[in-house]
Amino acid sequence: MDREPGEKYPPIEPYDQGMLDVGDGNLVHWEVCGNPDGKPALVVHGGPGSGCGAHTRQYFDPDRYRVVLFDQRGCGRSSPHASDPAADMRHNTTAHLIADMERLRVRLGIEKWLLYGGSWGSTLILAYSEEHPERVSEIVIPAVTTTRRSEIDWLYRGVGKIFPEAWDLFRAGVPEAAGDGDLVAAYARRMESPDAAVRAKATADWCAWEDAVLSQEMYSGPPPYSGRPGSARQALVRICSHYFSHGAWLEEGQLIRNAGRLAGIPGVLVHGRFDLGGPLITAWELVKAWPDAQLTVIDGAGHLGGPATTRTVLEALDRFAAQ
Repeated sequence: MDREPGEKYPPIEPYDQGMLDVGDGNLVHWEVCGNPDGKPALVVHGGPGSGCGAHTRQYFDPDRYRVVLFDQRGCGRSSPHASDPAADMRHNTTAHLIADMERLRVRLGIEKWLLYGGSWGSTLILAYSEEHPERVSEIVIPAVTTTRRSEIDWLYRGVGKIFPEAWDLFRAGVPEAAGDGDLVAAYARRMESPDAAVRAKATADWCAWEDAVLSQEMYSGPPPYSGRPGSARQALVRICSHYFSHGAWLEEGQLIRNAGRLAGIPGVLVHGRFDLGGPLITAWELVKAWPDAQLTVIDGAGHLGGPATTRTVLEALDRFAAQ
């Protein structure tokens, strides 16, 4: 398909979609677009709890890829939705999401697939791939995270040294966690409150902080967190705080420590040098532990990337399409 270098592919619509029963009362929404006979690829969205966006389809050549997208438990078009306080979060963990991905692969009759995703999506990609390396053909990650507790502490406490005004407001939202208290766990408890006003205030405070961390980056449209529709915003904060207060149910450093399991899987890591929310050191440590990965550092870019990030990702996906 003809297009300018670095330009995303035109918008496309799914040719198949459905709801996958993954147990525990959960239904996971999935869709497939592109070429039914093309190279299988799975988009793993971030957040956790952001849901899949249609724009992500445009990274893949629709003539050469069979692109699968899914909304992780509790968000997007999956049900029950985490914005509903009755939704049971006990069955929403990293292990559950890995199992959901495997069920979806089997449901669609895919032997191996390329995995694409950034931020939280990269954590889930790495966790899945280290458990099922035989099911992964290649990996492409813009904005590398592994959700170590040290990374969580940086995002919700350490980077407050750069945005002290916003961080004071974030901390004030959970006065019970004063001093060295666990802010993330305090927000997670508030998101489980039976009081809708408490949940709404916690959602607003959390999103204001996340937007502050991204405030030095270039983006168009509404703020990345506060600008989401109400139910999507509340589900995102509930799921994020739930996962991060538990360290994503991963041993500290496990994904980098076990990166040797990815041997033989080509990986492309793309990371902005000025990613304040997820500093470059994580990508640097990962590429040193993963023998078949290459890291491209984008000077001037942050967590949300930019034209150079997009161009590098497109080049990698186009290259892998032929393999």
